[in-house]
Amino acid sequence: MTTRVLLVSPAMTAAARRGVFGDDEPLDPPGAAQTRRAAGSLPTGCRVLLSPGVRCAQTADALGLGTGLEVPSLAGLDPGRWRGRPLAEVSATEAQAVARWLTEPETAAPGGQSVADVCTRVGRWLDAPRTDTPSGRVVAVVEPEVVRAAAVHATGAPLSAFWRFDVLPLSTTELSGRSGRWNIRLGGPLGAA
Repeated sequence: MTTRVLLVSPAMTAAARRGVFGDDEPLDPPGAAQTRRAAGSLPTGCRVLLSPGVRCAQTADALGLGTGLEVPSLAGLDPGRWRGRPLAEVSATEAQAVARWLTEPETAAPGGQSVADVCTRVGRWLDAPRTDTPSGRVVAVVEPEVVRAAAVHATGAPLSAFWRFDVLPLSTTELSGRSGRWNIRLGGPLGAA
């Protein structure tokens, strides 16, 4: 059976606007308002899955998707000890570590994960049989890193392409197919899904 997975990136938070690493905070007022305006634009009757975290749950709720199931395999990239710190600050104090993390997919953030780790985890999830989804349709509100990892996996791109995929807030990326053979539609604005 063909599976359709619609990945929705969450709305903005104050931390995301400031370029803060992996700080799980609620949607800010502009992000929440934008999400409410997009409510009703996603297909219904789909299994709803979430990256663990406040902003993905709040985005799903504001979109009218209800309570989704948090899936650990869909967690965002763990920035380790950089969590809660602005990228500019970390880059100023740990320039070489940040450069390696951004250019060497196997290099993990200190105490965190590498791009390779996330791509492997998301690829395994994507290729797993969808036994919990009889319709074969999934809407997943997931962190941008999960969308990037899915795009790398679906296209067979090298891991070095991970940071080359821009994922806008409240955008959709649709994958259709099955294990080992995926088609991808990148970055549609929410409302045109």
